[in-house]
Order: sequence, then structure tokens, then C-alpha cells
Amino acid sequence: MFYMDASALSLVCLGGLMLAAIAASAEGGVPAEFRTEDVKGEGGVTIYQPDKCYDGYTLFCRNRGSAFYLIDMEGKVVHKWETTGSSIHFGELLPNGHLFYSTADRSYEPHRGVHELDWDGNEVWHYNCAVDHDHSRLANGNSLMNCREEVIDPKVYYDTGYPDYRCCYSPFMIEVAPNREVVWEWHGHDHIEELKALVGIEFPRPDEDWAHCNTAQSIPENELGKRDSRFRAGNVMFSYRTLDTIGVIDRETGEIVWAWGPGELDKQHQPNMLPNGHIIIFDNGTARKYSRIVEMDPASGEIVWEYLGDPPESFFSSAVSGQQRLPNGNTLICSGGQARIFEVTPTKEIVWEYMLEYHHPNGGGGFYRHSGRYAPEYVEPLLNG
Repeated sequence: MFYMDASALSLVCLGGLMLAAIAASAEGGVPAEFRTEDVKGEGGVTIYQPDKCYDGYTLFCRNRGSAFYLIDMEGKVVHKWETTGSSIHFGELLPNGHLFYSTADRSYEPHRGVHELDWDGNEVWHYNCAVDHDHSRLANGNSLMNCREEVIDPKVYYDTGYPDYRCCYSPFMIEVAPNREVVWEWHGHDHIEELKALVGIEFPRPDEDWAHCNTAQSIPENELGKRDSRFRAGNVMFSYRTLDTIGVIDRETGEIVWAWGPGELDKQHQPNMLPNGHIIIFDNGTARKYSRIVEMDPASGEIVWEYLGDPPESFFSSAVSGQQRLPNGNTLICSGGQARIFEVTPTKEIVWEYMLEYHHPNGGGGFYRHSGRYAPEYVEPLLNG
């Protein structure tokens, strides 16, 4: 069985409209392979207020494309990585200049899983697995991956059409050492009782993809974690999109120790723990028909900051997408379905915006999520090396 979310499906439908990929322009603007004569709109950097932005370089790829781009604040492509596959998801720029990326293809083929390329595009490490939506390189050099497996567990999923065959997609996570040894493993369907107790979710579920986990992130040092062990550094943050729920796994016991979201979130992506102990989330609003960024305090359960479009419907990605809180307090937002990355201040002013030149008439396609803004001191030694 194969699952494809709405944004990816719309992108596939656009395949007949896309021109053959050609080299990206070194002079800046939108990479040429993103252009089309059939569906066209404004592209490149459309807003830039240098005195209000967090200066740096932004890394991205087209959802299920074949190349990664590192651009400066004016949209100039300063570096590009070509990949061996054509179904890449997103990547991370490591301090040594290597690109650590994942594919969106979960089938058993040689390009699936996570890959590490050096600055020149040579593959230096690969781990073949059914990676699903998220991965990261940990400080100890290990790699944390969210994956997906098929299980038959009547406690989790019931299939009304085939009651004797209750196969569902279920999340599992692994931590893998550089020698490819699995040093930690966690399976979501073993922890449904904890979800029931924490947020009252009923099981079994009617959804074949009962959780659709899109986040597996190791929690960094933070103020709340110093006084509440549930949020201590090293525990794992997850996001169950199907259940409108985010939560925390105790890394040592494997128990889900905190969960939140039903009745408040709507098909969210990429919750991240901030240094102050708050959690920032891309709340897609799939049913609501507009998206928002929310910062919530897990100690109180209160939303302490949110960003909406003006009008709200002007900022909407029904699936995919993500966000990053920048060191200067601004927030870098990827509205994947709108093929748009933009930066907002704490007062919600848009001070930088980059858009792909092609737009699907219904707003689909573009990015899975951006790969982040990197400071000049992080990137420029690589460019000048």
C-alpha cells in the first residue's frame, strides 16, 4: 500500500505542466526548473527589509524534486546540490558543510531513506529505511528518523470493509549510529493507552494512517525542561497529524508523558521546543481553511502568540509546511501549498518573502517545508573555502 498526502498528490498532478529541469541560475531569482509557461505567478524575493530581517542563507528544495538550493537574502543561489533521486523531502545543512536529507519514497528502492552529501555533492553516508516526514542529525553524531511501518493491531485500527484484515500505517522512530547500528527504537502502536489517558482519544481508529506522524525531534535545552522532567533535553517531540495532537516521549522509558492539541490544532506540522520552554507549531487549519503559527506554553496549555494572515485566508496551506523561530525573535514560515517562504517579526510584520514562480491554481505544490535560515558565520566559511 502507498500513501500520498493532498499536497504531494497535487504536485504529481502538476507533473505534466512542469518543464524539464535545467540548471539553476547563478545570478539569482527563482531556480529555472521551477518555472512553467502554463501556470505562472510572481517569484523570487518579493519583500526584503534588511534592517528588520535575520540575515543569513535559506535552504530549500521543491517537494519531491531532485535538487537543494541555498540562497542569500536577495534570492541569489549561492550553492546547489543535485541528488540521485527525484523524490526528496527536505534537508539539513550540517556544520561541516554536508547536506543531510531524506526522500519521500518509502518503497524498497536504493534511493529511499536518508542521505548525507558533502559540499561537492558526493554521497558519504546513506541509511536505507522507510523514513517518513522527519529526520535530524543529533549532537552525538547519531541520526534520529521518524519512519512508518504496516502493522495488524485491532487495538489501533479497524477496517470496516475488511474486518479480518486490520492493517494500518503506524509510526516508529529509530536512532542510528554512524556505523548504522540502531541504538534506540520506539513503536507508536505500543503506546495508545498513554494517548487515551492524556488527551482522551478513543481507539481503535477508523483511519488507515491512524497517526500520520510528521515530527520526531530531540528536545533541546530549555527553561521548562530544567524544572519539569517531561520536557528535559533529549526527550522526543512528535506530531500526530491525523489526531490533531502533539506530544513528548520520554527517551529513557519510551512512555508518552505529555500530549496536547485535540480541539485546538487542525492537522498541524513541525512543533519545536523553544529555549524559553514554549512550543511553536504550524497549525495548518485544513478544515478551518486558514493556517496560523501558534506559540503555546505547555506548562499552562495557553497560546501566548499566534500569527494569522490578513485576511486569515491569505495564509493557508492545507498540508505540509513548517516554521522556525530565528535568533532575533522573528519567525521564518514555510507555507508549502502556496510555494512561499516568509519572515515575520514578533509584531507580525512581513519583512522578507520568497516565492516560487509557478503556482497551482488551487494553491497546491511547492515545498514540503523549508530547511531553515543559517547565519552568515555558519555558511560563509563554506562558500569561501
